Amino acid sequence: MREIWTEKYRPKSLDEVVGQRHITERLKTYVSARNMPHLLLAGSPGTGKTTCSLAIAREMFGDDWKGNFIELNASDERGIDVVRGKIKEFAKVAPLGNAEFKIIFMDEADSLTSDAQAALRRTMEKFSKICRFIFSCNYSSKIIDPIQSRCAIFRFKPLLDDDIRVFLKNIAKSEETSIDDDALEALIYIAKGDMRRAVNSLQVAASLNGGVDVDTVYQTSGMANPDEIRKMLEIALSGDFIGARDKLNEIMIEFGLSGLDIIKQIHTSFFELSIDIRDKVKFMDKTGEIEFRIVEGSNEKIQLESLLAFFVAEGKGMKSGSGTF
Repeated sequence: MREIWTEKYRPKSLDEVVGQRHITERLKTYVSARNMPHLLLAGSPGTGKTTCSLAIAREMFGDDWKGNFIELNASDERGIDVVRGKIKEFAKVAPLGNAEFKIIFMDEADSLTSDAQAALRRTMEKFSKICRFIFSCNYSSKIIDPIQSRCAIFRFKPLLDDDIRVFLKNIAKSEETSIDDDALEALIYIAKGDMRRAVNSLQVAASLNGGVDVDTVYQTSGMANPDEIRKMLEIALSGDFIGARDKLNEIMIEFGLSGLDIIKQIHTSFFELSIDIRDKVKFMDKTGEIEFRIVEGSNEKIQLESLLAFFVAEGKGMKSGSGTF
């Protein structure tokens, strides 16, 4: 892969950002005024937090944006020494060109230690005239209250399926890559609102051959085809434990999945089964228990077979829900 598509097709302006219009419209007012407060961008991965930060810098500073913008990843640089050193050194230097201030972008800020976050409070106030902070995080609850109170908070929502579908079609067209409708829907299913995951999955699938089909998508994405998971559950609920166990082994070997990967997809598949809601609740509770055991270190193969055995035992005499089972 000569170039990573997530970077190649990253929007360059706020107008190009997909699916976050309620946020980009407010951010554009800051760009128009050439002024902004400290920002806290919170939300799921792959929803446009980093893209919006880069777009703000590009639009606000023009050609001088690289000299007035620094990006730090708190997962790598998370201690108090980074705050006292690199951040403070950048913050106290005057902005370049006609810029009124500089921007320090802290990606994955929820990985910052408590001491580092506490040290940032004074830095944010002391250099606020010539420096603004943008914090990006998945969990805003991990950011201490004193920092949250100093920031304007924007919460990014997972992207809609239609937004992802249009964006992927544009990339496939630009790259002259054929993609069928089933493969496109598979990519949307895999993404679950995460555009970065969708684009990366598309690029990996496209790198194997000229076209992208549904089998290639699932084989390269680290997920099983949901139809296969659903078929395994239906076999178990019909009372065939050996058949369900064989199907489980087939899925784990073919797609190379761990026990936790399987559990997550089983959880999702419950909502697609036409069974009574009481049975769905019972199965959901048992699946949560098995997931906890696997996380705690139990043998995943034994636990998954135990879950299938539970489905077999409970499958007899179940009332069907809406539709046919």
